[in-house]
Amino acid sequence: MRAVALITPTYSADLERFALLCDSIDRHVTGYERHYVIVTEDDMPYFAQFCRAHRVVTPCSQLLPRWLRLAPSWLRREDRRLWWSLRSRPVNGWHVQQLLKVAATLQLPEQRFCMIDSDNVFIRSFDVGAYAGGDLTPLYQKRAAITADAPLHTKWTHNCDNLLGLKQTVFPADDYVDPVIVWDQRTVHDMTRAIERATGRSWVHALCSTRDFSEYLLYGHFVRSSPEHLAAHKITTESLANTYWQGAPLDTAAVTAMVNSTSALKVVLCIQSFTRTPVSIIRDVVGLSQRRTEPATTPGSPTIFGRDQHEPMKFPEQHSSVAYSKETRC
Repeated sequence: MRAVALITPTYSADLERFALLCDSIDRHVTGYERHYVIVTEDDMPYFAQFCRAHRVVTPCSQLLPRWLRLAPSWLRREDRRLWWSLRSRPVNGWHVQQLLKVAATLQLPEQRFCMIDSDNVFIRSFDVGAYAGGDLTPLYQKRAAITADAPLHTKWTHNCDNLLGLKQTVFPADDYVDPVIVWDQRTVHDMTRAIERATGRSWVHALCSTRDFSEYLLYGHFVRSSPEHLAAHKITTESLANTYWQGAPLDTAAVTAMVNSTSALKVVLCIQSFTRTPVSIIRDVVGLSQRRTEPATTPGSPTIFGRDQHEPMKFPEQHSSVAYSKETRC
């Protein structure tokens, strides 16, 4: 069995949702080595309270290259965080969270990674090691789900083709986006190498320059295009999540109905944060109304596991040997 870890890039605006995610993981999820939580330096004090033996909080600067920097607050647009560099136009926080998933997968010691964002909550027991740690990596695929008139997904799909040096996809195309996704480290390593061959740039530079892309579509397209990697994956068309993507805020009755309608094969409830559904309602409905850790209202000392936040992160010894280019290190 391969070692499996969870990865959650997040930020302080999602603190309440993240606290709920952690409580649900601690109650329902087994079979993983660690839960890696990635935040900006200025958010570290808010998230230090979530540290456990199995949960590691680390600043994103330790995963991103030195040339990509968080812009000062006075340069933000509409309170949206920006990263700047001399190699591309500024990129926003959502874009950087996608980069962080790739960077973390390359640099962390485990071999398989389950990506789980803050607006998810586990509602059933889930052995992620049994699901993701076998010989074949599960690859979620929604066949022929992207039509030529889909405004975002078509651009993401074409950009994936360009980044990987592939022929242009013919629509309808397969979709690989879902709230709970598993990646294999070796596959991500080879994917970033393919990007560097096709673009002539480091993978970070290429993604910063492309801007409009989906990390999950990128991984899916790479696996689909490589017979070797496709053979190392097991296609699944069953999502692990019951998802409410957009719409008005849900009330207690609506969240209850959503939970009750969730099939036995699904283990996660995903109610997107921009629907503004109150976290307290979701907590009550899923039976986690008692918080295990109270979110901080004011920042504390910017330390983690007794280390200063600027001290380099010391990860456990790697289970596999993967060589990384200098540009992907910090």
